[in-house]
Amino acid sequence: MNCQTHFYRNESPLAVTRRWFLKDCAVGLGALALHTLAGETAAAPQTSDPLAPRSPHFPARAKRVIYLFMAGAPSHLDLFDYKPQLAKFNGTLPPPELLQGYRAAFINPNSTLLGPKFKFAKYGRCGAELSELLPHLAEVVDDVAIVKSMFTDSFNHAPAQIMMHTGSPLFGRPSVGAWTLYGLGAESRNLPGFVVFSSGSKGPSGGASNWGSGFLPTVYSGVMFRSQGDPILYLSNPNGVDDHIQHDTLDAVRRLDQMHLEEARDPEISTRISSYEMACRMQTSGPELMDISKEPKHILDMYGVEPGKPSFALNCLLARRLAERGVRFVELFHEAWDQHGNLKADLRKNCEHTDQACAALIKDLKQRGMLEDTLVIWGGEFGRTPMVQGGDDGRDHHPNCFTMWLAGGGIKPGLTLGESDDFGFNATRDKVHVHDLNATILRLLGFDHTKLTYRFQGRDFRLTDVKGEPVAKILA
Repeated sequence: MNCQTHFYRNESPLAVTRRWFLKDCAVGLGALALHTLAGETAAAPQTSDPLAPRSPHFPARAKRVIYLFMAGAPSHLDLFDYKPQLAKFNGTLPPPELLQGYRAAFINPNSTLLGPKFKFAKYGRCGAELSELLPHLAEVVDDVAIVKSMFTDSFNHAPAQIMMHTGSPLFGRPSVGAWTLYGLGAESRNLPGFVVFSSGSKGPSGGASNWGSGFLPTVYSGVMFRSQGDPILYLSNPNGVDDHIQHDTLDAVRRLDQMHLEEARDPEISTRISSYEMACRMQTSGPELMDISKEPKHILDMYGVEPGKPSFALNCLLARRLAERGVRFVELFHEAWDQHGNLKADLRKNCEHTDQACAALIKDLKQRGMLEDTLVIWGGEFGRTPMVQGGDDGRDHHPNCFTMWLAGGGIKPGLTLGESDDFGFNATRDKVHVHDLNATILRLLGFDHTKLTYRFQGRDFRLTDVKGEPVAKILA
């Protein structure tokens, strides 16, 4: 392989790289030496195996994460944050001071207040107040921490989802799952360290950026799994290809990739080599993972799984099976919660599809002794307005206040954190920004979020940008 530029035509790229570096970049050698002497290193040391297990900054409470992402934004006002005043003033205009300086995505400024659509009651020893739509979560509410004071910076789906996952509403940053894999490496050698499922009416608005690696090496990206058949397309060999042919082919490809790697020094070639090797191992581990025939009937019933039928419930069961097999980060997207209209019927349907399985996951992890070191997170990208949209049965996007819950992995159980105002419009006490949530996730995984960094374009980047603090009150 030779260069094709008019400056170095027909010369070895490796030789050109050395010549260019020594000729044009010599002024940077002193800085490199000083950098080394200062002992400044990345949080994740570089090794020959980018997925080798690594130790965090301090002892971790959580070894793995299961993120249940309710894309589209569930209505906190109809599920978690009951407001008697909102019910009392249903159909009236909100106080003018409430909307001062407020921007909304689509809502008419003259929209009236919309009271909660469902009944609420207190559950568990902790007395958490939940909607009647969440009877299964009510059974495990003493095992979760509910945060009613979340807020974010974006009020449209794609940027808000990307903000939630990468700490920025812009494309190109690594996701929280990628940062986790970068910092800790992978436990399993037979399955990807970061796995993603999708269910609901469509895929997440933010697309693959929600589980991408951004400027990190792509070996840390999430891998999308299907919940039926091969977890990844074309994992099975085609007719006429036996193990001997496959191994010969892979050996040849590996040798060519290794030659290219030695010449070009491109880390993406290492990712390609790892991907081929992982795919080969997954021809055994993949079918075993997807085979739920040995799961007891009472477990299937607990999740609400119908064998052979893709569903959010099946994805929850597969998430537990992946966690058992050492997968570091599993995320389940369920894009179905964008109720600008038809709120009452659709919200009920969404909860029927998800509530049982989410609670079953908590119960299942707990009975297996896994909840204590598995962090489970539930939530969407923002909340919904207390004002009506879509006639009298819908709510608009709302970044000022929403609710999430967390369980296991060092989270204080049975806690309700934060408050909002009388109309559920603004978070008013113990406010938790997206950066604070991500700092807390990294803290439970054993990291100081300010020190888990990656140098790119001349500066050190991190998941939490330049903000965020772990939420100490929800840590056990």
